[in-house]
Amino acid sequence: MGKGRPEVKVRGTVYLDHAGATLFPQSQLTSFTEDLMENVYGNPHSQNITSKLTQDTVEQVRYRILAHFHTTPEDYSVVFTSGSTAALRLVAEAFPWESPGPGSGGSHFCYLTDNHTSVVGMRKVAAAMNVISIPIRPEDIWTVEEQGTVDCDPDCQLPHLFCYPAQSNFSGTRYPLSWIEEVRSGQRRPVSVPGKWFILLDAASYVSTSPLDLSAHQADFVPISFYKIFGLPTGLGALLVNNRVAPLLRKSYFGGGTAAAYLAGEDFYIPRSSVVERFEDGTISYLDVVALKHGFDALERLTGSMENIQQHTFMLAQYTHTALSSLSYPNGAPVVQIYSDSDFSSPDVQGPIINFNVLDDSGNIIGYSQVEKMASLYNIQLRTGCFCNTGACQRHLGLSNEMVKKHLQAGHVCGDDVDLIDGQPTGSVRISFGYMSTLEDAQAFLRFIKATCLRLPGGQPVPQACDNEAGDESAEGTAHNTPAVAGVCELSPQKGAGPDPGVCNGSHLAASTVGLHLPLSVATNTQSTASEKAAGILRGNFGPHVVTNLYLYPIKSCAAFEVTVWPVGNQGLLYDRSWMVVNHNGICLSQKQEPRLCLIQPFIDLQQKVMVIKAKGMEPIEVPLEEDNGQAQICQSRVCMDRVNTYDCGEKISSWLSKFFGRPCHLIKQSSNFQRNAKKKPEKDPSPGTTATLSLVNKAQYLLVNTASAMELQQQLRASDNNGKEEVLPMKDLISRFRANIITNGTKAFEEEEWQELSIGSLRFQVVGPCHRCQMICIDQQTGQRNQDVFQQLSESRKRKVNFGIYLMHESLDLSSPCVLSVGSEVHPVLKEIVECQDPPASQKPRGVIS
Repeated sequence: MGKGRPEVKVRGTVYLDHAGATLFPQSQLTSFTEDLMENVYGNPHSQNITSKLTQDTVEQVRYRILAHFHTTPEDYSVVFTSGSTAALRLVAEAFPWESPGPGSGGSHFCYLTDNHTSVVGMRKVAAAMNVISIPIRPEDIWTVEEQGTVDCDPDCQLPHLFCYPAQSNFSGTRYPLSWIEEVRSGQRRPVSVPGKWFILLDAASYVSTSPLDLSAHQADFVPISFYKIFGLPTGLGALLVNNRVAPLLRKSYFGGGTAAAYLAGEDFYIPRSSVVERFEDGTISYLDVVALKHGFDALERLTGSMENIQQHTFMLAQYTHTALSSLSYPNGAPVVQIYSDSDFSSPDVQGPIINFNVLDDSGNIIGYSQVEKMASLYNIQLRTGCFCNTGACQRHLGLSNEMVKKHLQAGHVCGDDVDLIDGQPTGSVRISFGYMSTLEDAQAFLRFIKATCLRLPGGQPVPQACDNEAGDESAEGTAHNTPAVAGVCELSPQKGAGPDPGVCNGSHLAASTVGLHLPLSVATNTQSTASEKAAGILRGNFGPHVVTNLYLYPIKSCAAFEVTVWPVGNQGLLYDRSWMVVNHNGICLSQKQEPRLCLIQPFIDLQQKVMVIKAKGMEPIEVPLEEDNGQAQICQSRVCMDRVNTYDCGEKISSWLSKFFGRPCHLIKQSSNFQRNAKKKPEKDPSPGTTATLSLVNKAQYLLVNTASAMELQQQLRASDNNGKEEVLPMKDLISRFRANIITNGTKAFEEEEWQELSIGSLRFQVVGPCHRCQMICIDQQTGQRNQDVFQQLSESRKRKVNFGIYLMHESLDLSSPCVLSVGSEVHPVLKEIVECQDPPASQKPRGVIS
């Protein structure tokens, strides 16, 4: 297949989202960088020597693209765009639509329902021209018979457009390229109307792993995105336009470089002659075009041809599909439900994509969000949702239009993690292979499915009767049964998936304050006593509901600071998640990217007004609790898609963190005059006009965990621990993984999920909802080491969503007198059904809190 072994994988990652974006080899990046260092590329609209180099290089790349698709400049033109979506929009806006008129029904826009969102979106442009849009189901176009010409005038030139994908980005189904000529000739009509059909072939997904011969299948428009083929550049695509239809395209706007002549003071404009010059508005991304040259070079050197890539990726998909289809529970129930229109018999009908949902042994679908979280524990990167293809998602999952609208009303939007509504899936799981994918990737994925689904109550795997054990640690025993293109597998240094999960800081819920001043006596930490009041409760002596532990996390994702009494501010516990560590680009770091954050130990000294930060092997360092208004430089950052105003805490702490992590880092703090409002509302409607404010938490002001729930989880871990081969997590270590602010004892596991309100001392809280857990709980907060057992056990025992703990919020505080939370305070919960039946009058509510 070629020479070289480019580094395309990182630290054992199993990357299975090549249909979303493929990876680039190191050699490609290196050669591109060397090119830029050795040559000066100027603006191609200039006439100097550097510009001439750019012009010639760009034209050479255009030829290279056409040759790649087996065509020539005589037949096709390459119009560079920002991606396939921009190419589709260009066609929608430039197509010669004709509105309905006397004696004419006007143009028709027909598209296969198994099309990407960007194709379906073209109907809005067509609608502005009063053009009729008609969705065509795959089964209808498959079964359509040759249409007669009784009602069709062969001389009618009314233009219609039919769009279909060469490959479904949802299921990998490949639709016949022969449809291009069949629709054009009238042999296969999307709808029976007089006129002339033009064909747009969406090839973005197809050409990433397969050859496309435009000399044999001459579509009128072919949009592509280059990052799906080469990995980079990511902001460049193209529209391949058949030259015979180019003169028909219309254009209203004109940008730089597209005019032969125009006047600023008069409506006079003459476009340039070629379709490329007319439609490439402004300066193209010419350095990205240069990068394409190196993409082609690397692809050819490493693989030999697209035919080799097609064969290699299909064999991996076929192997995985066969093994996945054969997996079953002891009761015979299948482990997965695969969504496909083919039997994976040939690359002519199926691409290297497998779409599925995981089932439990009763046949119920396990939500895709839960599967994705579990996959990340094994460092397997896949994709979930509907993949910007609602039509295919509806068809395969059996979702009616009414159900999709109902899901929207229930709060589900495209791209979120709401995976099940009333037991009905809102999406699925997709894996896809690229040219650098290996047999080890496929086997690592199959091991993950078996390890997470096929486990006996004792934690041991269920024996599988398979001739070819897909999950065998040794590739030698299976490689001969899985044909692969020689050389391509050499591209991956990876040998499987280790349990190296990511984490999302989903349990960070906390606080900050505005102008709160309290005596030191009410703010006490417990670094030496470790909450002795709670000792009896942690041993299982349940009494009334009381607070057994209080924790704040001054620096987001860093270690807990345990206290016995602590002041409360408008945003929760004072100074909870007021700071966060960011990388050199100002992006927040969590334990998902950097597990060692849990080894950073902050201590708050209210009397000295400093935070002392410690870590093993580092000298302690102090950071002021409040900013110096004269020195602080405000910068913007993001937390859970929210914009937040912050300020940098200075170079001294930046150097300290950078030394500890071995890469550039900064510590930033939320500005005291910035208010971030909570999006998540309490389960009981809040009082009108009140909104909870947040610090740098993810969801809500507080997180509460019930010790009884943790004890049940601990018992389940002990029962599934392979007959006690490993030491069960101590209770305090287990609780620390959930990073809660308030720990309470309880009489029943998970009873907290039935609470709607609660009071602690004089403070009243409303329950915002359960905490949906992610991979954060897999990190040992004492060592920073990952282990998937806790998440996996919680996933198995809780089913569906992996919930543990509840979010709390108070809406407003009367800060005229100190407000504190303390260990030993009684917790008085109110059950949901009681709240629904009777809401106490305002006069009976605790002083100082508006609920």
